[in-house]
Amino acid sequence: MKIYIFFLLLFTQLAAFAQDAEIAVGQAELDKDKLVIDDPEHVSLSSNSKLLSKELIEIIKNDFSFYKHKFNAVEYSDKGKNSFTLPDVVKWQAGGVTYFVASQMKDSGATLDASFKVWSVSTSKDILGRSFKVSKDSLRNVAHQISDAIYTAITSKKSIFNEKIVFVSDRTSGRKDIEKELYIMDFDGRRVEKLTNFNSVVLSPAIAPDNSKIMFSVIATKKEVSRKKVRYVKNIDLKAYDLRTKAFSTISDKPGINSGAIFSSQSNVIYLTLSYTGNADIYEMNTSTGKMRKITSHFADDVDPSITRDGKLMTFLSTRPGRAHVYTMDPSSTEKDLKRVSFVGQFNATPRFSPDGKEIVFTSWVDNGFDLYRVDAQGNNMVRLTKEFGSNEEPTYSPDGEFIVFTSKRVISRMKAVQDVYIMNREGEILGQLTSDFGQCFSPQWTN
Repeated sequence: MKIYIFFLLLFTQLAAFAQDAEIAVGQAELDKDKLVIDDPEHVSLSSNSKLLSKELIEIIKNDFSFYKHKFNAVEYSDKGKNSFTLPDVVKWQAGGVTYFVASQMKDSGATLDASFKVWSVSTSKDILGRSFKVSKDSLRNVAHQISDAIYTAITSKKSIFNEKIVFVSDRTSGRKDIEKELYIMDFDGRRVEKLTNFNSVVLSPAIAPDNSKIMFSVIATKKEVSRKKVRYVKNIDLKAYDLRTKAFSTISDKPGINSGAIFSSQSNVIYLTLSYTGNADIYEMNTSTGKMRKITSHFADDVDPSITRDGKLMTFLSTRPGRAHVYTMDPSSTEKDLKRVSFVGQFNATPRFSPDGKEIVFTSWVDNGFDLYRVDAQGNNMVRLTKEFGSNEEPTYSPDGEFIVFTSKRVISRMKAVQDVYIMNREGEILGQLTSDFGQCFSPQWTN
């Protein structure tokens, strides 16, 4: 069946021989700010509140460890000695500190009152002063909010600390039946929640710009009756999950592929791959009216679109060269300004724009495995991001453009391999593994 041959072509041609790529793994040297997150002052805290205070600071410090390409987090020699009420800016300046985070914790009934100040040491001014109420149940949410407030005060930008990551896992599969369901977790891999129970295979999630919905495809079994004969056929349908109402809906269930869907900057305008006319092409669809417009039109298969926030440039995969490679085009009309931008590896997969639309990160089959590359939107300045780190696939940028989440498969033995979600910064420095002992994981996507 063409639908399965097509996916096999794009994602599982593991017997192909890759060409050599003489592109170095990306590295960059950046000046770092020296950041101190001090131990808090405690004002008459109970033992439980002291424990909560400690956990709060540990989460905040761990949050900032992800931005180690920006901050050199250091410990202060006089930890917790009245740095909130009696700041010693002169001493911090002598220690070469750039930013100093001080806090004070007080009991307040059932909650902990956590007050924070951020000092810009060079100007001797506090650039943040805020208080937060913390409980055991709200600990992680509030800790991420505090981290984001600190980061924004320093950089005037939003962080990833309040973001979540949606991904697919096969952890509920049986010995014979493969199941892949949809999950969501914090940016650091904590608090995983299952979202679907289709007992089928979920594919290619995408998140609305306002984080209200998740689109995804699912392999559905349908009953067909023809001339009194009944048969069951499989189809890849496109569905949506409303994160507010917890309701599911079907967006497109045309015969064949309804997949690879992404949102535009408008939640009711999407781009998706359809194959109901024979081969796979990319379409624009208004989900409110059902009106469609064809974006690509070629006898080769065109799939897996990604679009810039202003909607002026699209990247996608096409088998026009014989195997899947990355192209760009202007999606305002069919086949406008089409350009091939990837020339590395035997075949490529999952191209994704950076938030500013200046870069594309994608997967390429090179050196007998998948590795990650990035290239600018014009097809220049290719950088290899992974090498000798397992088989790496499905990259996508964080909303601030500073990070990339991806999946990496590690061979454990001749009979076992594990695939988990990892995070790196945009220069290719691996920061950590986000999933563990959670089955085979696929298709991580950031909230917006």
